[in-house]
Amino acid sequence: MNLPHVSGSLGIVHPLCIERGRNAEVWDEQGRRYIDFIGGIGVLNLGHGHPAVVEAVKAQVETLMHSAFNALPHRGYLQVVEALDRFVPVDYSLSCMLTNSGAEATENALKVARAATGRQAVIAFDDGFHGRTLAALNLNGKVKPYKARLGALPGPVFHLPFPSRDGGVKAEEALAALTRLFEVEIPSDEVAAIIVEPVQGEGGFRLLDADFAARLRALCDEHGIVLIIDEIQSGFGRTGKRFAFSHLGIEPDLLLMGKSMAAGLPLAAVVGKPALMNALPKGGLGGTYSGNAVACTAAKTVMNLMDESRLRQWGEAQEAAIVEAHQGWCERFAMVGALTGVGAMRGIVFEDTENATGAEHLAALLAAGREAGVLLMPSGRRRNVLRLLAPLTTEPEVLDEGLACVTRALETLSP
Repeated sequence: MNLPHVSGSLGIVHPLCIERGRNAEVWDEQGRRYIDFIGGIGVLNLGHGHPAVVEAVKAQVETLMHSAFNALPHRGYLQVVEALDRFVPVDYSLSCMLTNSGAEATENALKVARAATGRQAVIAFDDGFHGRTLAALNLNGKVKPYKARLGALPGPVFHLPFPSRDGGVKAEEALAALTRLFEVEIPSDEVAAIIVEPVQGEGGFRLLDADFAARLRALCDEHGIVLIIDEIQSGFGRTGKRFAFSHLGIEPDLLLMGKSMAAGLPLAAVVGKPALMNALPKGGLGGTYSGNAVACTAAKTVMNLMDESRLRQWGEAQEAAIVEAHQGWCERFAMVGALTGVGAMRGIVFEDTENATGAEHLAALLAAGREAGVLLMPSGRRRNVLRLLAPLTTEPEVLDEGLACVTRALETLSP
């Protein structure tokens, strides 16, 4: 694919250019149809061009396209933060800031945590991913390609093993590492925040150990540390619940969201306890495009569509289809390993075999899947975990067709 005016530092997964999309289907410029299991990397939980979102956005464009909220407020922003207060399942009233992207939400959460605690250090986790801006980069638990050639990054940041049944690290190991960190590296009273994904996205769709999550919540309370939960990819119904932290029985102090929040329009947020969110001086938070009026209209529509019963129904149906397909693949193909994640946020580990590494198997599958008519995306430190992010609204017959395309692609790779 010839991209003469695009920076070569951008990594392109599939050498094609799509022209239009409808729910879980896309068509390229040559008119070829594909089933989209990438979903904008978690942006399209309601699919391409959901009719209710499209109609709401059309109406909003004719009324007001934008106003910089911190200069001239508009009703759309106010309605979104009011809706978030009802939508996010926590026991306290939310204070909110809308942003343009998940990375911007991460950056502002760090500002809030520093201002509220008077501390600077942050603890993050191996294989985590929190964005590509400079401070967010240092939180990421992986060097290549995100931190390579950049030198010193804003800190201090310390990393712990991520405990998960999906990754082989037990809660006791991560807690021991945390105890060591406080004894050897930095005292707890200098740590402003701990940031964690309840289900790692880039890290391979690994669910955080629930026992560890409970201990982490208690530890943050004990030491006055802000617990930041990053649900930029796992939120807005991806796991069958509005937010994945509900699977773990804990609540965040600050919550990051984005991606599927506005069904494809750029909108994200950092929300949390008012005592934290109000810690910066007036003017300490803001942004020119943050809370764009059209994106806000999309977000209101998304939240209206994502009631608990619908999310449970969508998540259970997609989970059942994936689990069944995975069982068949394990029986037939030596390179197919464990199923990771929860609900409709699922990853499939590709194992090393005699003729190729897991990463090589998966790279070949991406190309073979594209030829078969399904678009797929890798994840994991070794890029050997297939992540499945089909829209939650994918029609059952289209989901089955996409999984059948994966089967055909695996058959072409099987020796």
